[in-house]
Amino acid sequence: MSDHIQQVQPLDSAIAEEWVRKTDEPDVRAVSAYKLREAHWWTVSVPVMEFIRTDPLEPDLRRRIADALTAVSGVTDVEEEDREVWAVIGSPTGRALVEAVAQVVDDMADQTRNAL
Repeated sequence: MSDHIQQVQPLDSAIAEEWVRKTDEPDVRAVSAYKLREAHWWTVSVPVMEFIRTDPLEPDLRRRIADALTAVSGVTDVEEEDREVWAVIGSPTGRALVEAVAQVVDDMADQTRNAL
């Protein structure tokens, strides 16, 4: 498996900065983060979370993602906005946010594949 975290040129002019994880398994291991020009927070997306709906996997993944985001330097608050989206307040880098969550989805990839 290959993966690469990179900053990309946003397609939406309202986005100031965007980071993505390119992976051979986007359905399981993709992660992205963006910051709007007019906002003071990051939006982190973990697409696989839209489809994980089994216990104990779902609550474990949600807890581990929130914990990983909270542990990133500069983060002051983390809130879950939707099934697959977290808002992160503070001054972290987009790369650090994507790296932190990528570690979680990698650690749990086997269980996630089995659930899908």
